[in-house]
Amino acid sequence: MGKETSIARLLAFLLEAMPEYREEAAGLRLRQACYALMQEQGHEEPTDRAKLTPGFALPARYVLHTVGPIVRGQVTARDRELLRSCYQSCLDLAREHALQTVAFCCISTGVFHFPQREAAEIAVKTVRTFRQAHADAPYVVFNVFKDEDRDIYADILQ
Repeated sequence: MGKETSIARLLAFLLEAMPEYREEAAGLRLRQACYALMQEQGHEEPTDRAKLTPGFALPARYVLHTVGPIVRGQVTARDRELLRSCYQSCLDLAREHALQTVAFCCISTGVFHFPQREAAEIAVKTVRTFRQAHADAPYVVFNVFKDEDRDIYADILQ
């Protein structure tokens, strides 16, 4: 594992597993940057779009933000498309800003109720398609918090 990969994995772990680290490291500046983005656009961020803020004191230049779909009952085709679009929007924004590495958490799983395996399949397919289409696509790390998610991603990525 290269140095860049190790740093991306550590950062992803800290941001996902330890929200207090994110708050302490980035401080109020990250919250203020998010607030300023929403004030500027005049509404809450819609599902499936991506925004970029500085990383401030985090060990990353930028933080990508996206709002994933909330599954209510059965997963719908719309839920799947919105989740795919979350990853696509982040990848487009990362490429636009010439980012070399992106660490993704498991978007919309957990309290948003997207089934883990299906979400992982969408994430991997979207990233693979993007990387095939763009030679300058960023290196992607799939950050997972649970062992179950690690096993799912390991299985899909084989």
